[in-house]
Amino acid sequence: MVFERTPASQKRREFRDALKSGKLLRFPGAFSPLVAMLIENLGFEGVYTSGAVLSADLGLPDIGLTTLPEVARRGHEIARVTKLPSIIDIDTGFGEPMNVARTIQTIEDAGIAGCHIEDQISPKRCGHLDNKTLTDAATMVRKIRVAVEAKRDPCFLLIARTDARGVEGLDSAIARAKAYVDAGAEVIFPEALADEREFEQFRRAITVPLLANMTEFGKSPILSAQQLQSLGFNVVIYPVTTLRLAMKSVEDGLTAIAHEGSQQSLIGRMQTRAELYKLLRYEQYNAFDSEIYNFRVE
Repeated sequence: MVFERTPASQKRREFRDALKSGKLLRFPGAFSPLVAMLIENLGFEGVYTSGAVLSADLGLPDIGLTTLPEVARRGHEIARVTKLPSIIDIDTGFGEPMNVARTIQTIEDAGIAGCHIEDQISPKRCGHLDNKTLTDAATMVRKIRVAVEAKRDPCFLLIARTDARGVEGLDSAIARAKAYVDAGAEVIFPEALADEREFEQFRRAITVPLLANMTEFGKSPILSAQQLQSLGFNVVIYPVTTLRLAMKSVEDGLTAIAHEGSQQSLIGRMQTRAELYKLLRYEQYNAFDSEIYNFRVE
């Protein structure tokens, strides 16, 4: 099969090296392996697998209903098709500290470069909704310490997300982040910061790399890559962007078919057969069997 041959260990090492470069690393969300392949082709630095997107794709709200096998399977499917490092959302770790240890090793085995764990209580909710409930900081610290002990590849990146800004305020979020770093978190993900000034304050307070969430329709302003880099952030995720784009296009297309009786007016907005086959590397499969790609794509 023409799958990416870069081993997970190499992706993890290269991701760590890139974090030291001073360049902002852009990780668009992929809701499928095919989207991950496109992200790589367009020159991004990594791929993100969102828990909210996985839930939505399964027809579920983002309240912690997905399971470790579901998340690990989707993460593996995405990670295996690209040479880029991938980050995955493991929500609250799928249980107590013992469960967190199993989660980390399962995610490692899936070939993923890193994951983030958050300090909400299950059932959790989207980080940009109100009325979130946090676990106490000591419990989160214990989970992080267990995660650090559980990982076998030292280059697997452990990211701690704090949702404290919207519950306890910015000062508490920073205090929690510092405690999480002391426990072994290597990157901090401050969720739902209110404005550019708060991004700046977080950068001044925290010494390890920082991850910014540029989700749409949320509590944080949409900042450009240039703004985030000037603020000193190291990674940015666009978790739901590709799903929102795809779903709106599907909705518009189905509406047109329902009203017009065919998809003829939509053809110019579609990815062509030739573009899809190129992305799938159809021609390269001919190395295995000359009967696979023995046709012309019109």
